[in-house]
Amino acid sequence: GFGRKQKTQQQHHLAPSFSTHRNMSVMETPVKKAAVFGGGAFGTAAAMVLAKKGAQVAVWDLGEEQAKKVNADRENKAFFPGYPIPDNITWHHEVAPAVEGAEIILVVIPSQFLRGFFKNNSAVIPVGVPLVLCAKGIEVSTMMTPYEICEDILSKDHMKNVCVLSGPSFAKEVAEGQPTNVVVASHDPELVKKVQGQMCCMAAHFRTYSSDDVMGCEIAGAVKNVLAVASGCSSGLGFGNNTRAALICRGLSEMARLANAMGSNARAMAGLAGCGDLLLTCSSDLSRNFSVGQRLAKGETPESVLSQKGGPVAEGVATAKSIHFLALKKGVDMPICEMVYQVIYENKPVMEALAELQARPMTVDVEFMKTEDA
Repeated sequence: GFGRKQKTQQQHHLAPSFSTHRNMSVMETPVKKAAVFGGGAFGTAAAMVLAKKGAQVAVWDLGEEQAKKVNADRENKAFFPGYPIPDNITWHHEVAPAVEGAEIILVVIPSQFLRGFFKNNSAVIPVGVPLVLCAKGIEVSTMMTPYEICEDILSKDHMKNVCVLSGPSFAKEVAEGQPTNVVVASHDPELVKKVQGQMCCMAAHFRTYSSDDVMGCEIAGAVKNVLAVASGCSSGLGFGNNTRAALICRGLSEMARLANAMGSNARAMAGLAGCGDLLLTCSSDLSRNFSVGQRLAKGETPESVLSQKGGPVAEGVATAKSIHFLALKKGVDMPICEMVYQVIYENKPVMEALAELQARPMTVDVEFMKTEDA
């Protein structure tokens, strides 16, 4: 970022510190104890942000052996190799000790596993502590977003403190201390303000903005993963910037149409959760979803691409199925996402999917932005 060359994994030292003349306007608040549910790449990177604030951070991970290994190695070799774990971060395989005394809890569990996790552990999750949802996807079986899953499972008292964190934030760059900007969304402005302060970390160059468009942020976070698969397909076919730019813009239209149908006020589309995360995920092979698309375009079968076990989760694969059924249910036209679904689940050749998209009837460019009467 900021004109610097991408560092290799062996050169991932923190980004250089820099001063800002607007320090006084950054309302960072201290955190003594924090918990992170999910020990994958982003869960590890998010824990590092909180650790740089001086917090004691407990990371919950499903496997006892994995927790022991990370604590012993001081490195998450399974999901985030090459990044030393600070001493004030510890791994746990039980939820109760992980959340004890926590002032903020980040939920970084893939959306398809969120329901089961909360069903099993909601009784030990403290009430009155912010629960920050970081998953980006839609549950296949119910077509619910992470926030809706929480509404379905958690108590009303828990829900008073549930919010969403979204935006362009590759784990690798977050861990390296590269400047990262995200958005915190909630229906409660006081909760947003609290979590903004807790997550903001000048030492990690991690800055937070606010939004009241919870549904928009969640739909954007889900759909961008499917569009990233499409963008990876484009790259794998050898197409360049013209094609990618068109795909991102037309994908943004699809994202906004679905968000509008789901009750979003559309504010998130033009911000970090919408345009920001879409541009990031569709433009880099650091994106797992982008890499899936590249492999599909280069001739690998969906079965081969999806058969890898134990590695990072590409949310866009499951979410393509969710979006397919949700768009049908809501009557929303989402041709790019539909082609991704057909490539993955119906074995449609990538070139055939592209030909179908290019042969669609011509239509209006921008139809999703609302204008208000003067």
